[in-house]
Amino acid sequence: MICNHCGTVVDAELDEAGGPIAPPGWSWAPSARGVQYMCQACTRANVRSIEAKLSEEWW
Repeated sequence: MICNHCGTVVDAELDEAGGPIAPPGWSWAPSARGVQYMCQACTRANVRSIEAKLSEEWW
């Protein structure tokens, strides 16, 4: 698994369907290019930006 922000690489476990399971602290988001992952350090550094993208209904 690769962080789409900084390029950090980690080995990821796979779920029953064969998809990767994000390590604790990592975040993910669907995009036009597929699922994009962000490592724990980048998630923490960008948490306000991530929260700003959530819909009003989520809150």
